[in-house]
Amino acid sequence: MIKVEIDKYSGFCFGVKKAINAATDLLQNGAPLYCVGDIVHNEAESERLRNLGMKVISHDQLSDINGTILFRAHGEPPLTYSKVIEAGLKLEDQTCPVVLKLQQRIKQAYQQMLKVNGQLLIFGKIGHAEVNGLVGQTDDQAIVIESINDLSKIDFSRPIELFAQTTKNPDELKLIIKEIELHSKASFGWHNTTCKQVTGRVPRIKEFAHLHSVIVFVGGIKSSNAKVLFHACKESNVQSHFVSSPDEINKEWFNDAVRSVGVCGATSTPMWLMVDVAEAIQKLV
Repeated sequence: MIKVEIDKYSGFCFGVKKAINAATDLLQNGAPLYCVGDIVHNEAESERLRNLGMKVISHDQLSDINGTILFRAHGEPPLTYSKVIEAGLKLEDQTCPVVLKLQQRIKQAYQQMLKVNGQLLIFGKIGHAEVNGLVGQTDDQAIVIESINDLSKIDFSRPIELFAQTTKNPDELKLIIKEIELHSKASFGWHNTTCKQVTGRVPRIKEFAHLHSVIVFVGGIKSSNAKVLFHACKESNVQSHFVSSPDEINKEWFNDAVRSVGVCGATSTPMWLMVDVAEAIQKLV
């Protein structure tokens, strides 16, 4: 008998859970609800909320609707707040408290950098919703560094202040800090603003992956966090497989040598979906 275990530490982080619960409550009360962009980078959870009545809109559609606007955990730039106010819409702001605090820190740091002709850097993914909100705190002047290969964007003769997207890998951040320190000819300040609740999952999920013969990681295709955590699983257990739904499970993954299967997921993966995947595996084995 093959044992199937769900990782108890996987699933929504605090910020995502807070936003999802707020959206669910509003929809169950019958309120017309519009979310600017996908509330979470998980296709199955987004579909569940759409079935409850939530509509996903773009920033360009804010002036064309009537109802409640929900800001997801990723946060929004100041311009989006202005658009909501101008349109006279009710706002349900579910920006993650960690992200909100980071936005405030970046805004203050940017004002200081202006005084010394400095540069504000953000280690993050260009175009990511959270990063867009962070860059917006700097009048869109922040320099976004996706990897150590982007350091040519920096003028090392000027002061530098570095922050990080909350879901980025802290080890990559350390490498970038070290490289900037080698080249900087002016003041350089840096801040490890990765979310400990998120980055702390890497060692935990590695340990979980090591305990099982096979790992089935459940995540959304568009989720940055899912990519990071699945990579961590792969490092610990080469028999790790990525799925977005139970339909993607392959029976061939579970041969006679398999003694246990671990099911885990990203901070954007709902627990109900991991349960569905676990139950589908149990039927196969």
